[in-house]
This record gives sequence, C-alpha cells and structure tokens, in this order.
Amino acid sequence: MPAKTAIIDFNRCRPDECSDGVCPAALACRRKILVQEKPGEIPMVNPAICRSCSDCVRACPLNAIKITLV
Repeated sequence: MPAKTAIIDFNRCRPDECSDGVCPAALACRRKILVQEKPGEIPMVNPAICRSCSDCVRACPLNAIKITLV
C-alpha cells in the first residue's frame, strides 16, 4: 500500500542560501526524518519514519520539499 512521505527536490534545495547553511526544514521536523550531516549540505530523508505532517514543507523557504505518495 502506498504511503505518503517527504521528498526533496534536489534542483531547488540550496542549503547555502539558508541561514548559516542550516536547513530550517530539518530543524522543523519533530520526527527528525530530515538529516543534514553538516551546514551547507542537502538533507537526506528517512521515509520509513515520515508521518507526512508537512512541518518540513512549511519550513522550507525554497519550496524544495513536497509530501507525495511512494
């Protein structure tokens, strides 16, 4: 059965444009499904624990994250 999860559009995600290179979407995620190894790097998604709450979608200033069926 398909599940909803956060997906990052790597063409839109530019963490170097975020404050200090830190992804605000990763900070907003309560479940910590978005992991940014270090400032300036694109965060990675762990879809296994995503509950499609959309907190990350609302927090991303570049609209680089969507909730979609996988």
